[in-house]
Amino acid sequence: MPAVQPGDDLAAHLGAALDRAGLVATRDDVLVVAQKVVSKAEGRVVDLRTVTPSAEAARLAAIVEKDPRLVEVILSETASVLRAVPGVLVVETRLGFVCANAGVDHSNVGPDESWVVLLPEDPDATARALREAIGRATGAAPAVIVNDSHGRAWREGAVGVAIGAAGIGAVEDLRGRPDLFGRALRVTTVGVIDELAAAASLVMGQADEGVPAVLVRGAAFPRAGDGARDVLRAPAQDLFR
Repeated sequence: MPAVQPGDDLAAHLGAALDRAGLVATRDDVLVVAQKVVSKAEGRVVDLRTVTPSAEAARLAAIVEKDPRLVEVILSETASVLRAVPGVLVVETRLGFVCANAGVDHSNVGPDESWVVLLPEDPDATARALREAIGRATGAAPAVIVNDSHGRAWREGAVGVAIGAAGIGAVEDLRGRPDLFGRALRVTTVGVIDELAAAASLVMGQADEGVPAVLVRGAAFPRAGDGARDVLRAPAQDLFR
């Protein structure tokens, strides 16, 4: 795909890329799209040279040892700050995701550190719109996942996670299903969209690979769901917060 610019028709880019690859998406496929190209197409890019940090941003920046302008952008996307220590700023975003820096990122955005990209305003809505547009163009609408890379509290290494989804159930409930010995599963639910997002991230890469979308074929997945918001755990049930 070409480098995506603000205002681009991302669905058209994806459709053309599928054509060039000789792929015809079906309703049984899952198209996983990198958050960064979604955000770029939607104009969610900020030049830090245009940002004036608030007093709160300056205070937090001194604690976390980050650019106060970057912290100001992070706070604009933040519902609550959960951890602020040198080098680390973990927040709950307005979308409900708990992640470092509210998902605001420097990498693969512009030629220098002045440019950052924010998460999409509504990744579930974006996933629905992409699915509908591809369906209109091809006659078959694959499920769509918008994925991003997040760190994890108790393990090293970033993994792909779903921040938006359409046409696919976020979580598959296996409670009541028998295990190998016939005992009914009591607590097992599977984060289907996160598992597919992580698998796609292995193909996308994290550096200069330039693969912003992956077509997943042959995966069984539930169809019903309200989007990636279904994976979010309520704060009252979050034993670690």
